[in-house]
Amino acid sequence: MEKQKIIFIINPISGVIRKNCIEDQIIKYLDIEKYNCQIFKTEYAKHAIELAKKAVDEKADIIVAVGGDGSINEIINGMKGSDTKLAIIPLGSGNGLARFLKIPLQVKEAIHLINRGNTKSIDTISINDIDFVSIAGLGFDALVAKKFAKYHKRGFWSYFKIATREYQTYRPKKYTLHINGEVIITRALMIVFANSDQFGYNTAIAPDAKIDDGLMDVCIVKKIPMYQTPFFLHLLFMKQLDKTSYIDIIKTKEVSIERKKNRVVNIDGEPIKLSKDLDIKVNHLALKVIVP
Repeated sequence: MEKQKIIFIINPISGVIRKNCIEDQIIKYLDIEKYNCQIFKTEYAKHAIELAKKAVDEKADIIVAVGGDGSINEIINGMKGSDTKLAIIPLGSGNGLARFLKIPLQVKEAIHLINRGNTKSIDTISINDIDFVSIAGLGFDALVAKKFAKYHKRGFWSYFKIATREYQTYRPKKYTLHINGEVIITRALMIVFANSDQFGYNTAIAPDAKIDDGLMDVCIVKKIPMYQTPFFLHLLFMKQLDKTSYIDIIKTKEVSIERKKNRVVNIDGEPIKLSKDLDIKVNHLALKVIVP
């Protein structure tokens, strides 16, 4: 049987785990009877997009994202329109997509999963001309992503510290949504577009989200009084956030958003500045991923 071409793209600065020995583990555990392997490391922002495009052009069968949700996002944007499969070795901070897809967080087990090669087709979502695969968010969510990207330490507690500090003074913004034939004008703490249920760190913003149903969950979140935030956080971790009156969740194939200003959007954990008008739509079963 002809060997498959597999490309590993490592983000050496993602997450909180040291990656010095990752290449050794890939060589040790990857099935070399099945795969011809090449390993690349990113050297600057958006480099993974370039590496993924090059891998697609060179007829790679599988591209492996070795990093977090941001690394995965760059790679899928380099894979657009191809039949190349995505695999994941989750070494980021939140690892939202990997947790949702039940991909092991241990390197050895993630590589064994790649060796088995079981594939599933999943949706992606486009926000203007950028694709994402897990979560995008406006408002408070995007502000925290922006602050977190510049913070000196990664991990859950850094994210939590930033969110807690910014929450008290954050003022909800006005949004106009064109969705399912209706116009909704609202002031919201944040609006999240969920392909999976995961915010990262095993927290669920959209408990009923499915990654292959051709729909996104648009989550409109109102600002919660400070005294109720512990209960809100409890529901977030218990995957029961849809039970609070502070969030409305609407399923749709596409939605357009009007904002007053060009602002940062959180796209798979990365803050990206986009225009004030946003068009978001689902690309049904556009990506093949290796899963358990």
